[in-house]
Amino acid sequence: MKGPGLRLSLPLSALVAGFVAVLVGFTSSVVIVFQAAAAFGASPAQATSWIWALGLGMGLTSLGLSWHYRMPVLTAWSTPGAALLVTAGAGVPMAQAVGAFMVCALLITLAGATGWFARVMDRIPQALAAALLAGVLARFAFDAFASLRTQFTLVALMFAAYLLGRRLWPRYAVPGVLAVGVAVAALQGQLHLGGIDWAQAWAVPVFTAPQFSLAATIGIALPLFIVTMASQNLPGVAAQRAAGYAVPVSPVIATTGLASLVLAPFGGYALNLAAITAAICMGREAHEDPAQRWKAAAAAGVIYIAVGLLGGAVVGLIAAFPKELVLAVAGFALLGTIGGGLATAMKDEGQREAALVTFLVTASGLTLWGVGAAFWGVVAGVLTLTAQRWRLRG
Repeated sequence: MKGPGLRLSLPLSALVAGFVAVLVGFTSSVVIVFQAAAAFGASPAQATSWIWALGLGMGLTSLGLSWHYRMPVLTAWSTPGAALLVTAGAGVPMAQAVGAFMVCALLITLAGATGWFARVMDRIPQALAAALLAGVLARFAFDAFASLRTQFTLVALMFAAYLLGRRLWPRYAVPGVLAVGVAVAALQGQLHLGGIDWAQAWAVPVFTAPQFSLAATIGIALPLFIVTMASQNLPGVAAQRAAGYAVPVSPVIATTGLASLVLAPFGGYALNLAAITAAICMGREAHEDPAQRWKAAAAAGVIYIAVGLLGGAVVGLIAAFPKELVLAVAGFALLGTIGGGLATAMKDEGQREAALVTFLVTASGLTLWGVGAAFWGVVAGVLTLTAQRWRLRG
């Protein structure tokens, strides 16, 4: 008998949510990835290979994990890791960089296989995890409304489409926003599809034999591991739990580590759980039934694979969309998730202040010693909660 999990129908809302997740994921940081590759002296062929490796890695892990667990599990490249590589990679040969990527991948695999990262996540209260998620996503909502300053007509019409969609056809509100945005941008002459070089679209993987050095391990592998776990995997798990999905943490983290290990010689420097793009696939806009939202993440995985294979056309394709269109689609798609996270975070009066501190520090974008705001938001929230409980006992 065919069970409900084997139905392969893909609703339009899930497909669009997957597409928006990929669009946001690439446009938000693909330039940083190319800058990171350039820091190691990558040739154009090697830079394209990085997109090939990262696209296939994100696609296969997202598709495979979502299919296996029947829950939305979306992976991403480490954006703060790429930013770190831009500065840390200066003067480091590509072969030593690949060796450092492999060391980092081994550390991520161990963090998952030993279960220590899962134990850390289990000690974070739900209110703080929900506040962390809301803080991570808030920046996209801020940017969406701030885009009214530069593209008022485009963003205002997209917001009107969102409000109308939420009222008349909630399940298809985000597809409506995307359709209106593309139509308005086309009418205004802001879609630049002519910049796509389809003649050199197919990406070709370039293998770089690794070289291991103590300097690259200390200067690249360890910092890359720290920022990936603290700034990416931590909010990624928080996003899953805030959405009500009990995805096993350890095997998923270990899987991203192993995938990074295999793809490192081709430019797959670090894969991790997604938070922002995953929230797009875990919200009600992806599907009214939470049990069916895994299809949105699986669809994103398929699209990531296609983008990886067509890595040569990525830059032109990404540049075809106005920046404000992407920001508006992402911000409006995440409004429901942000609201749900804040509601959960503020529900318990005893943890409300700690959750508020977590949200504010995370939303501030604070970065200290190369570690992003998600980590410091949790630290600030835990310190606030500890001080409250100590005061109550004193």
